[in-house]
Amino acid sequence: MLKGRHFIEPFNFSLEELEELFVLAEDVEAHPERLQNCCRGKVQATLFFEPSTRTRLSFEAAMLRLGGSTLGFAEPGSSSAAKGESLADTIRTVSCYADLIVMRNPKEGAALVASRYAEVPVINAGDGGHHHPTQTLTDLLTIRRLRGGIADFTVGFCGDLKFGRTVHSLARALARYPRIRMIFISPPELRAPEYLRQGVLEQAGIEYREADRLEAVIGELDLLYMTRVQRERFFNEEDYIRLKDSYILNAEKMEAAKKSLFVLHPLPRVNEIDTEVDRDPRAVYFKQAKYGMYVRMALIASVLGAVPC
Repeated sequence: MLKGRHFIEPFNFSLEELEELFVLAEDVEAHPERLQNCCRGKVQATLFFEPSTRTRLSFEAAMLRLGGSTLGFAEPGSSSAAKGESLADTIRTVSCYADLIVMRNPKEGAALVASRYAEVPVINAGDGGHHHPTQTLTDLLTIRRLRGGIADFTVGFCGDLKFGRTVHSLARALARYPRIRMIFISPPELRAPEYLRQGVLEQAGIEYREADRLEAVIGELDLLYMTRVQRERFFNEEDYIRLKDSYILNAEKMEAAKKSLFVLHPLPRVNEIDTEVDRDPRAVYFKQAKYGMYVRMALIASVLGAVPC
């Protein structure tokens, strides 16, 4: 059903198609041999015009575990983009060599542009402050696995909600599920954008509110989605320094949280979660990273039409 499809934003797939991906990812976790070698002979190109560790390596690990191979670059300076080559020409060229393109680019909309010139499926691995759909798949699978479903909970998004593409993508995706309540926790300068609050959540009838102190709301949360303040999104270094330590989750704050709370983070972490929290069983961000590999395995196999019958 997903063979040959681009994945640029979470809304590209229906809820039924997402459910199929999650079921496949869970099957891969339980039975890794099921998709072993299903992509033998296939080549994945990872074009990362922006730094990444987890996303790039999880895509590469996913393809290798499927029996395929990868090629590409981890920074634009090692590509012809440094010589002034257009994105369109890069994509046209790479389409000659690969069966799938995974791309991260700092410019909003770059993945959509790439999909218009590609002869193979394109997966968006992050485009500026716009979307990060495979992180959203990771987040949704994590929630599904740990809570047994995606419905009827209160999630708090904390930190950089203005520039955080992971927050934007996940909040939009959760708006499609029943009985979701959201609390946005940030300083005024990093509030969730108006298009998300009014254009998406209010249109979908999602209950939400804003807060400026994590301590004031942590006891209400079933899920806490922490984010770092992203230095690379700021034009003013002084603003970044002033805001970077606005919210730090520590053991003391966790004492006021529900025993059933789960703490997620898309990573990388800087200092917004104290390392002492890592020992708390409610901290699931490293499990979350592993789920990211499984769901990317399911996605790659699906868009390449390589899932065994």
